[in-house]
Amino acid sequence: MKKKNLKPSELQAQIELENAAALEALKRRREKEHRKMEKSKGSNKRVGKTWVQDIWIMILLTVLGLFMLAPIYFAVITSFKPVQEIFIMPPLPYAIDPTFENFVDLFQVAANSWVPFSRNVFNSFFVTITVTVLHVLFACTAAYVLSKCRFPGVKMLNKLVVMALLFNSTVTYIMQYMVMARMGMINTYWALLLPLISSSMGLFLMIQSIGQIPDSMIEAAKVDGASHMKICWGIVMPNSKPALMTIIIFQFQAAWNATGGSLVYDEALKTIPTVVQQIAAAGIARQGAIAASAVVLMIPPLAIFIAAQSNVMETMAHAGMKD
Repeated sequence: MKKKNLKPSELQAQIELENAAALEALKRRREKEHRKMEKSKGSNKRVGKTWVQDIWIMILLTVLGLFMLAPIYFAVITSFKPVQEIFIMPPLPYAIDPTFENFVDLFQVAANSWVPFSRNVFNSFFVTITVTVLHVLFACTAAYVLSKCRFPGVKMLNKLVVMALLFNSTVTYIMQYMVMARMGMINTYWALLLPLISSSMGLFLMIQSIGQIPDSMIEAAKVDGASHMKICWGIVMPNSKPALMTIIIFQFQAAWNATGGSLVYDEALKTIPTVVQQIAAAGIARQGAIAASAVVLMIPPLAIFIAAQSNVMETMAHAGMKD
């Protein structure tokens, strides 16, 4: 029977039946798709991959992982080799006669110096922790201002940060020495701290990360009466945790390996890497101690990386975010 011949009540009932039938068909189709998806869950057929491709990818990643672990492995193995085994060519991937004498020799030489080795350890940790904390503080606040605040010259400042990435740190050594000499900072802790606190790479990474945070989130916080400092540390920084952990790792490593160069002469101010360089200057007789020192210097940065690696940005890329 045609709809135009139906009464209004009958027409309404027929429309409701048709809608119910359409909804039931849609429900059955969605349940069928859901069962199909659950059945194929974990399968690579949905993305056009095969198990053979997965196996080759795993083999490739395993080979690359072993290749990257090789330097650490050889550094550890070399630290347990006697001096005569260190110079065997080609180098052996194992120690024929493993020994702890290299570590004993390292600490004996360090203990016999004019300054107690504990003082050098304190200098390294003091400089590293101070530089890392101050760099994170300055990089985060400056990146928030350059990324989310609008004022005359902000674009020029951002371009200067990018241009600073092009310069090698060795280019600024002469200028740093001249500035610190005029300010009376030579042969002080400031000579170790100030050059490392400001890093264009850390600032650039934070600018890129904070720039991905939606402006609407910050505007909502301003409407609620939040200050810039509260927005920076209460809203922006928790959402930039991967970038934050990345610059912590980079800066910790840079500060831990800092020697002070020609800016520090006092033995009481020198760090562990400087003492290791002095031990290495003894020549072939200290090669075992040098190998042991490489492992000792490797431990703190490696520990920091392992602790923070789950939050590190992969390939320093940011996921896109939209308002």
